[in-house]
Amino acid sequence: MSRAVTLGPAGNFSHAMAIFLFKTDIMLVPTIQKVFTAVIQEQIPGVLPIENSEAGSVAATLDGLMQHDLYITADCTMAIHHHLAARGPPEACTAIYAHPQSDEQCSIVLDELSVPVIHTASNAASAMAMRDNPGTGAVISDLLAEMHSLPISRSNIENNPKNETRFIVLETKPDTTKEPYRCSLVIDPKEDHAGLLCDILLPFRNRNVNLTRIESRPSKRRLGSYIFFLDCACTGEWREAIRDLQQVTQVKELGCYPHYTRGA
Repeated sequence: MSRAVTLGPAGNFSHAMAIFLFKTDIMLVPTIQKVFTAVIQEQIPGVLPIENSEAGSVAATLDGLMQHDLYITADCTMAIHHHLAARGPPEACTAIYAHPQSDEQCSIVLDELSVPVIHTASNAASAMAMRDNPGTGAVISDLLAEMHSLPISRSNIENNPKNETRFIVLETKPDTTKEPYRCSLVIDPKEDHAGLLCDILLPFRNRNVNLTRIESRPSKRRLGSYIFFLDCACTGEWREAIRDLQQVTQVKELGCYPHYTRGA
């Protein structure tokens, strides 16, 4: 039986994070929704991206958290590094394969090379395209370079050296860490009213609790109806703040959990 499930194909950043957290026996599925399904049906942890420092939140992950009764039991940030693989001088390549997001995040170096960039469906597809087409290059991760025995010509070619993605671990039962790092909540006010956002934020201000993230998403009931995703640090009187919030609106607790970091 697999130890965890994450988003494929093999060698992408989600796969690398799952290997970091769970080592081996990783089930790969093609969509984020199928990760949620596998967590429920297989009773194994799931690993999914939830936000990126450049691209923002991952909408499909947030939607899944709204739809399913699962818990976040850990989160982990990963430094996102892109590498240029080539078997000779990169400027001599006839083409460079890159996923559109990888192309955008590495635009400075790729523009300087003046080599045609061919977009692919994934970083893994870029690696396979380079492998099968002599004289070409690819923008890939270090894991993909290792998996496909592709030489890295230039390392860390991303525009932003501080680019990071935050991943979450999903399970059917909440984490029981006595001193968690962060709590995640979904707030559904049901009805709009003047001062709504102030009512949501005030319990945390009054209890000296730092909010690390808040954003709105359509409730999908009607136009103009929203729910809020909120993360708070487990500092100050955070337990009391959540109880105060539950007195003024509907709150779904996604979990309180530890935090990890995967370096470069």
